Amino acid sequence: MTTANRNPWPVLLVTVLGFFMIMLDTTIVYVATPSILSSLHASLDQVLWVFNGYLLMYAVLLITAGRLGDLFGPRQLFAVGLVVFTAASALCGLSQDANQLIAARVIQGVGAALLAPQTLTILMAIFPPARRGAAFGITGAVIGISTVAGPTLGGLIVTNADWRWIFFLNVPVGIIALVGTFLVIPDVRTGRQHRLDWIGVLLSSAALFAIVFGLIEGQRYDWSTIEGWLTIPMVIGAGIALFIAFLAWERRQAEPLVPLGLFRDRNFSVMNWAGTAMSFAMQGIFIPITIYTQSVLGMSALQSGLTFAPMSLTAGIVAPFAGRLADRFGGKYLLMAGLALFGAGAAVVTALATTTSAQGIFILPFVLTGVGLGLVFAPMTTVAMRDIRPAMAGAASGLLNTTRQLGSVIGAAVVGAVLQNQLATALHDQAVTAATRLPVAFQQPFVSGFAQAAKSGLQVGRGQTGAPLPANLPPAVVGTVERLVHDVFVNGYVMAMRPTVAVAVVVLAVASLSCLLVINRRQVPDEVAAPIDVAVAG
Repeated sequence: MTTANRNPWPVLLVTVLGFFMIMLDTTIVYVATPSILSSLHASLDQVLWVFNGYLLMYAVLLITAGRLGDLFGPRQLFAVGLVVFTAASALCGLSQDANQLIAARVIQGVGAALLAPQTLTILMAIFPPARRGAAFGITGAVIGISTVAGPTLGGLIVTNADWRWIFFLNVPVGIIALVGTFLVIPDVRTGRQHRLDWIGVLLSSAALFAIVFGLIEGQRYDWSTIEGWLTIPMVIGAGIALFIAFLAWERRQAEPLVPLGLFRDRNFSVMNWAGTAMSFAMQGIFIPITIYTQSVLGMSALQSGLTFAPMSLTAGIVAPFAGRLADRFGGKYLLMAGLALFGAGAAVVTALATTTSAQGIFILPFVLTGVGLGLVFAPMTTVAMRDIRPAMAGAASGLLNTTRQLGSVIGAAVVGAVLQNQLATALHDQAVTAATRLPVAFQQPFVSGFAQAAKSGLQVGRGQTGAPLPANLPPAVVGTVERLVHDVFVNGYVMAMRPTVAVAVVVLAVASLSCLLVINRRQVPDEVAAPIDVAVAG
């Protein structure tokens, strides 16, 4: 029996169902933060690890999980990933304290890492070459919609039910996907025996753990001392040293964990960079704009999520068509246009952003960003994987997903540092100007309040203004000072947001120009395409 005897579309449906869950869970938790804080009596540091524990395990294990799919079959690893992810989702919902929730999220990250790399391997085996662009287009649409729809769906659930249903929602979906896995996904094997490079696993996992941990925790420790002699630069430096050792080891292996020869494929190399840049930019754009909609404009979590809805809907509509166009004409110019439009849309959003902007003013700019996202997701995968041999698909897919996750981590770290720095400067400047409207005795305490808040870590959640009121205020001036504090914050935040988002826009512009290096290839028709070297077990 061969893969050609099967209808590939039910297979695609099952794989995207699994992918939808894991991508959704990268963003859906953010809007539930206040509810989790109050329900579990958790500290802010603990809640941050609810996000970071998942992201850390997901990023660290992707390369190894891709290779495990080559060893034991992608369907088997996909199923194991579904079981682990679904069970961990139930544990998340049942958690009674923050530590239990963090542990369950770490397990969720393991399940996500096992599942994610297998999707592309299965699709490459089941779809003929000339139809992969359409399949990758639908997968790209799901990635875009699930990632961007996370805050909207999360806001809807938190507004109308308990935060635990964010996780319980995964359980029936996971069970349906698991049943579908064994009903419709073939047991695809490459017909070749593989071995696992255990030293490579240890070196890569340790290197990625150190680098990702350092980037995640850097802002918290002010990029300095963690405890005693241990510092953030030392942790990141150790991770880089281990990564260099990993590369040196891999060059000497007959069957390495990461076949470095993959990077001889120019398109694969460029797409790894473009994927990293795209993920970096998504963090650099969504984080500051999400804070803006809630903290400056005063939107609820649901209203904030709905503001992004035109982007996710547009991306979902455009992505499948972009996949088909990539099949017919190649993906080079689609990628260049998509990355540029994504950056242009974000730039327009920040240009239109004021302290009193109406929600409707952002509809067209977010439609533009959605077109950009839709043009990128499918062609990026098609171009990256087009010339990869099926035997290397698991490793290549794991590597592609890993670079994307590292882009997200680096993006979150950079945007946090830039936003904090820009906000501290903008708030100080705004405070100095606003203080002239106060009695002389209160001018310096007013300015000092914002300076002290910047040093201790600005709190910019919904309803917060970044700094406390000066002490011992006479009742007659309390109202005036409250209005000034609010005005300083909202104006300062808008000023700080623009250069922060500009960093992401510049990265997207560079990535767009980098796609000039892509070798544009049109897909050959099914009837003349080379056969895929796979077999279906059983």
